[in-house]
Parts: sequence; structure tokens; C-alpha cells
Amino acid sequence: MERLILELQTFDLDAHGAGTPEAFGETVVARVLAAWDGGAALVLLPEFLWMGLAPRAPGGDARAVAELFWGRRWPSLAPRLARPGKAAVLGTAPWAAPDGSLRNRAPIACDGAFLHQDKLHLTPWELGFSPGDVLRVWNLGGARCAVAVCLDVEVPELAAALRGRELDLLLVPSATESILGVERVGRCADARAVALGCPVGLAHLVGAIDSELLGANVGRLGVFSPSQSAFVSAPRRLVTEVVDSGHHRLRAELDLAALRRQRAARGETDPSRLRPGPVRVEG
Repeated sequence: MERLILELQTFDLDAHGAGTPEAFGETVVARVLAAWDGGAALVLLPEFLWMGLAPRAPGGDARAVAELFWGRRWPSLAPRLARPGKAAVLGTAPWAAPDGSLRNRAPIACDGAFLHQDKLHLTPWELGFSPGDVLRVWNLGGARCAVAVCLDVEVPELAAALRGRELDLLLVPSATESILGVERVGRCADARAVALGCPVGLAHLVGAIDSELLGANVGRLGVFSPSQSAFVSAPRRLVTEVVDSGHHRLRAELDLAALRRQRAARGETDPSRLRPGPVRVEG
């Protein structure tokens, strides 16, 4: 794959407060299919969008949403997303592990197969959740991709763990309730593009819901590119305005061939090539 068309979407919880779980799921799948039919190869949706099922789940808490989504809706939705040559990160949903713990899990459809990414670092209000312990790198048409769920992209150790993996794209589904959260996630996503030498795509949740996890949400869409010579003639920071409502899209065509030419070149400062040893801190 020489070029990859990425579509990022916000998701407005306020706009989907009525209807059945089936209708809610249809809305999400329809947006992914429309993006694919319109030429996008990969779609990114925001963190915790499936908490929009809370008003439709008995009890309305995270565990009820986990049962409703993974037990009842995902088995019927997944086959419709099994399209060769296409991928989608379908936001995140609570997932109940066999030991009874909850994880914040991103379902991923990729080239006709399905996998997932658990959030590795949890916010103070994810008290009922347990962190994941594996960061997966997956492949779409030769493009090596990974998902960092919201707070994960703010953790520098993630970039260190991925260094040397020749990642082609990092995807960040996010949900934040303040402009400070938007800034933290966005500024760190930009930094990861520099540190890893690859594009980073970001999609935020918007709208409000009355739940144990989410209140009012604000965010934006963004694509950040490496600060290397192969990208000097292209925008290295493409972002929308910060919004608190509405369905917004941002589409970017990623030049994977330029990314690989950059990696083959020498004689330029490139943080993604560094292999630093242990650093002693004094004082």
C-alpha cells in the first residue's frame, strides 16, 4: 500500500439519546460503511462511544453496557464489517473479562478479521476498570498500525515501547470533558508523531450522557505527521476546531511511500531511530 486514506469521526452522544440498541448499532456501522464506500481505507471512531448504549442497557452502568454490546450487539454487527482491504477502530466499550474485571476495549475490524486493543493506563474515574497489558501492532495492506486509547498516548513509555517497530500509523480514540484534556491528548499525539516518525490520527467523543463514566464531552479531530524532510511540503498538523456537539469528519491521505523513503534515508535527525541506553539521573 503506497497511500492510505484515513477518516476520523466525532460521535455525538446527545444526537443518539433515543431508539433501540439495534438502531444505535446501525448508526455506527452505517457511518463506517459510508466512509469505506467513499474511499476511506481506515476509519477511527472515539473512545467510549458505545456508552451511548447506557440508556438502553438494564441498569445503565458499564457492566450492563459490556453485556449488551459484546454479548448481544457485536456478534451481529461484526460480520457486516468483515471487508477485505478495509479497517475500522470502532471506538471503545467496557468489556467484562472471565475473572469479572472490566476493561476499556477497542474493537478493531481489519481486512476481514477482528482484534482488539485494551486501554493500558486508566483515568481516575475508571475506578471499576483494570488496565490491559498488551499493545498490539496490526497490519492493513502492509501498513503497520497500533491503537493508543486516550490517556495511553500521554505516556512516553508507549513511544519507547514502539520505537524500532517501524510503525506506519498510530490511532488515538479519545473522550475528554475539558479543554485541558483535549490539549493534553492532542499535544501528546503530536509529540508521538515526532518521536515515532509516523502519522498519528486522533478522534474525540462529543455530546453528553448521564452515566457513571461520562458527562459532557468536548474534542476535535486531528492528524499529525513527522517533522522530517519527506513531509516538509505537506501540513504536519491538521486539526479541526474544538467542538462539543455534532458529527464531524476529517479525512487525510497518508503517503506511506514517503514514510518508507524517509526511513531508508540517512543524515537527518530522526528520534525514531534512536536506541538510547539507560540514563542515570542524579540529584
